[in-house]
Parts: sequence; structure tokens; C-alpha cells
Amino acid sequence: MQENTQPNQAAQRETVALQHGRGGILGVKAGMTQVYTSEGEAVAVTVIDLKPSVITQIKTQENDGYLAVQVGFLDKKAKSVNKTEQGHLKKSQASGFHHYQEFRLDSGASLDGLTVGKVLAADFIKAGDLVDLTSVSKGKGFQGGMKRFHMAGGHKTHGASVSHRSLGSIGNRADPAKCFKNKKMPGQMGNEQVTVQNVRVIRVDAENQLLLVHGSVPGPRSGVVTVRRAIKSKG
Repeated sequence: MQENTQPNQAAQRETVALQHGRGGILGVKAGMTQVYTSEGEAVAVTVIDLKPSVITQIKTQENDGYLAVQVGFLDKKAKSVNKTEQGHLKKSQASGFHHYQEFRLDSGASLDGLTVGKVLAADFIKAGDLVDLTSVSKGKGFQGGMKRFHMAGGHKTHGASVSHRSLGSIGNRADPAKCFKNKKMPGQMGNEQVTVQNVRVIRVDAENQLLLVHGSVPGPRSGVVTVRRAIKSKG
């Protein structure tokens, strides 16, 4: 019975917005749809589900050497939490989380209102603002140079044999007689942290805890997305 009631406690927690610096909140990519503006224009949007981000620890200059707010995201069943995690979450009265993340603050930032157990809110952004979205892109596995780096490939006609999708020469002459590091070659593609900057917020649905942003967001559906104020705002 305790496992069934624990996740529902997030709805009863007090909310607080991380207003310092670039702010911050976590969400889950729910998919894409379209909405209409007041002028009747259809705008493609990505829906981000702002599930509860519970503050699990406040890091201070005295104890940790820097200021940060650690949050837990996506509830985990109590039976899947080890004793180490249980002790860490005892003060926040949470069962456990699948994802933990820090939002680092400036050394002079105020921690007023930020206490363990509260839930982050999206009050630091509103419709029309620009945000930076960070998530892990889809993994494509081991791919060749044409797909990975959009290389042109070899000749497609007479005498090309089986070198249609090959990279071509990758080395140099007898001097330096080696292939330089960081040469663009086949390898692992995707599955890396990607940040898309200056994404326009179309709508903030506080009642349903949804955030609609203009355009696409890296990563698969159900992927974790970090939302922060744009660091290079175009206005």
C-alpha cells in the first residue's frame, strides 16, 4: 500500500520556481502536434510533460564548495530503491527516482524558498520566452561516413567497383605518414547530449503541467528534457 500512495504525494507538495540564473525544470518529451495562433497560422510544437521535479538536496558553499539544487525526477517504486538512496531521500520523504540532476547556481544566489521536498514549477518562463532544451539524442548505432557526416561518397559509374560509399583517402604522404586524430570516420552516431538553443515557448499549460515549444526537440518520446532560459537570447 505504501508503494501505491508514495508517488501521489508529489501533487500535495509545495511548489517553488527556480528563479535564479537561468532557472531550470525537467520534463518528458511527449510528442509533437500543432496549434493555431491568433492570426490562424498553424505552428508545429513539441509537447513537454512537466512531471514533478522534487528537490532532494541543497548544496551549499560551506558543505560542498558550490551552490546547487539537486532534484529527483520520475518516481521509482520503493522496492527498487537501495538503502543508500533511501537514506539520501529520507529528508525529502520520497520513495525514489530514476533520474537525478543538479541545477548549479551562482555563488551569490539566494536560497530563500528552496527547501528539500518542494517541487520545481515552471513559473520562471512564460509564453513568448526563449529557452534552451537539452536532451540525449536518439542512438543510431555504428554508421558510415555518408550518414554520419553527410559525405558525398565515391564515383557511381564506370570502374567504381564497391567503393560507392567509401570515404576516400584518409591519410597523407610519407610525411607525416599517419592519420590525424579526430578524422571524420565511421563510428557511433547519436546517443549524445544535445542542446537546442533559442526555442520559442508557445504555451505554458500550468493546469495540466504541459509546455509547448516551437519546433522539434532531440531525443525519443519519453526522453528527459532539461528546460532553462536561453543563454544567448535573440530577443
